[in-house]
Amino acid sequence: MATTRNTLVHVNGNQEQQPKIVIYSTPSDEVSSFWREKYEKDAKKYWDIFYKRHQDKFFKDRHYLDKEWGHHFSGEGTKVILEVGCGAGNTIFPLLATYPDIYVHACDFSPRAVVLVKKHKDFTEARVNAFVCDLTSDDLCKHIAPSSVDIVTMIFVLSAVSPEKMPLVVQNIRKVLKPNGRMLFRDYATGDLAQERFTGKEQKISENFYVRGDGTRAFYFSDEFLGSLFKENGFSTEEHFVCCKQVENRSREIVMNRRWVQAVFQAVESTTENEVSHLEGDCNKSKDLAKGFEIDISEGIAVDMFGISSPSEEIIEVAIRDHIFKIKVLSKEYQHTCTSTGLMLWESARLMASILAQNQNIITGKRVLELGSGCGGICSMIAARSSNLVFATDVDKKTLDLLTDNVTSNLKSPFLDILNVKKLEWGNEDDILAVKQLNEKGFDVIIGTDVTYITEAIIPLFATAKELISSTHNSKEPPALILCHVLRRVDEPYILSAASEYGFVLVDRWSDRIPSSSTGGIIRSWFSECGQYEVPSTALNIMYFHIA
Repeated sequence: MATTRNTLVHVNGNQEQQPKIVIYSTPSDEVSSFWREKYEKDAKKYWDIFYKRHQDKFFKDRHYLDKEWGHHFSGEGTKVILEVGCGAGNTIFPLLATYPDIYVHACDFSPRAVVLVKKHKDFTEARVNAFVCDLTSDDLCKHIAPSSVDIVTMIFVLSAVSPEKMPLVVQNIRKVLKPNGRMLFRDYATGDLAQERFTGKEQKISENFYVRGDGTRAFYFSDEFLGSLFKENGFSTEEHFVCCKQVENRSREIVMNRRWVQAVFQAVESTTENEVSHLEGDCNKSKDLAKGFEIDISEGIAVDMFGISSPSEEIIEVAIRDHIFKIKVLSKEYQHTCTSTGLMLWESARLMASILAQNQNIITGKRVLELGSGCGGICSMIAARSSNLVFATDVDKKTLDLLTDNVTSNLKSPFLDILNVKKLEWGNEDDILAVKQLNEKGFDVIIGTDVTYITEAIIPLFATAKELISSTHNSKEPPALILCHVLRRVDEPYILSAASEYGFVLVDRWSDRIPSSSTGGIIRSWFSECGQYEVPSTALNIMYFHIA
């Protein structure tokens, strides 16, 4: 899916818009009730799989704890600490190394995480009590004496719990805290880029609560929600602020506007109005660390801040008929924080590549252009095996770099010589001209997979296709524009309206939800051939256009 920006194409703002007829209902952002219940039921399993995959290599040690909260851990006598959601021990062991007089209880509901803690080179039962515990259902007092803990650390943990069960967690912790004991809290705040990246991806479970691609979940805290949660469950607010930071990885050209909440809550005997600090107005006290400077992840500051390693790629294997592609993409755990949608492989590309592999007549001997190829480029690589000329295009630099790597590692001459990787920003006159200079005759087939993601991209998309599609053709096989996508924020009537404005006529369409008898002849013939097609989603659609 292509990354889009402001373009040079203008739309007549005075044109009267026709009422939209919704042919397909626009998919909801929310997951179905079935999956909502499954993610809740299998929450422990998903985190156990996470630690099986990453072991202790994903999160980095949280050395910022001493800087932020050192005065809570220091002092005379032994301090008893409870680390909730200990993971692989990235909080525990930095604390043990810094404060020789503390004793740590460490719990996690992932058995594999607790095993990782016990295998750590610095683990000793004399200073650490590590155990498996689901704080939404298991009684902490079976593992820890009531009212015996001085400090609880809860760092990017509560966000993994369903919001309706968060009171159970807080009440459970409250029982083992000493009177006036403190909870040190850091977690995601509403408005964080990671939350924004979930929009339109059908990954919303409930308000501010989302599921990631690996099945783990994340809640984003508002001031009001967080204040009410702890106030109503026996805590006063000693400290609270929202941190805002712009994090940049210059080498990868990834910028993240991150927001997280940091707070200190104190256990109180009673929770009258006079004893509880209200969070109202705390936004004025927020720390805005983004103004005036940028931080490079490679310098390690963001690593310390979030406790995660810098973004990295992973290799996925894609089988398309007789072809096996090894595609380098951005790792799944970073995809929802990345500003470019081209660094992953979209399901519509898999379907379209399967169709091209099974129906070579679509592209044999023709000049083919792929718009918004993304880093995978599998449609272009399939086309290169029988086309005369193929252009795989995108606008994002990192995407183009990965695309070039994937093409050169998966194709050999003569197919490699046919495929050109080129920057093409839709509506950008310079980019369009550069492509025209390399192919003056225009393209017989233009393909776009998941390039209809946002409204602002639709007009530039068709304007660019109009500029680059071939103007000479015979009546038997006129030039074609083929779009394969999941309808998300943009509905079909708007796409058809934009297509018509630039002279494109819809001659056929297909959806897995439409009975085969009602589909047209062109696309239906693609599926009538014997062969297997990877159709990962029943929401996938194909639209086939000719130029008027």
